Amino acid sequence: MRDKLLKLYNQLHDAYGLQGWWPAETAFEVIIGAILVQSTAWRNVIKAIDNLKTANLLTPARLGKVPPTQLETLVRPSGYYRAKAKTLRAFLTHLRLHHANRLDSLFGTDLPTLREELLSIHGIGEETADSILLYAAGKPIFVIDTYTHRLLTRLSWTEGKYQYGKLEELFMAALPHDLSLFNEFHALIVRHGAEVCKKTPRCGVCPLQTGCPFHWAAQSIQTSNTVV
Repeated sequence: MRDKLLKLYNQLHDAYGLQGWWPAETAFEVIIGAILVQSTAWRNVIKAIDNLKTANLLTPARLGKVPPTQLETLVRPSGYYRAKAKTLRAFLTHLRLHHANRLDSLFGTDLPTLREELLSIHGIGEETADSILLYAAGKPIFVIDTYTHRLLTRLSWTEGKYQYGKLEELFMAALPHDLSLFNEFHALIVRHGAEVCKKTPRCGVCPLQTGCPFHWAAQSIQTSNTVV
């Protein structure tokens, strides 16, 4: 699996180049983005973060003082704004009470402990926690999402329902725990999933089509229909 994953990484890197994720100016902005990006497109997150920047609120102390209804209005472009505002408030409260609004204090613990701490905060699930760990805290953990599951299923490297822990273990067990590798690999999968390996895939322009069973199965069906 190590060789297969590294080959996949190289193919995606050759196709899309360096991604340089996460697109943010500070670790705190990464955290805000990781919370807001759930179940929405990144362009919507940018609108919400721009609202926060315009209001000069992108610090834990300032954002933590914003009333709930105002925060909901500010993050509304990201969708599910009430739930996301509630998660932001829960994170900010935790950061204030346990770390005096200091990210260096939050990030000062080891990876397993910090992951459990993040998961204990209302609204923060595994993908969000791991995004914070990787892109904000700089800790080597592989982030999984629905793009990852779709891609690996179509490559026939996994099967069945989406299981976050199962997929994460696949990457963590096979690959060296290198921060840059994990960062770029996840970003490349997201790029590929958003642009090519969609729900309705664009197999004709896919850089992975030669070794993709899903592509060849689709080609076979298309050929059969043409013959008939």
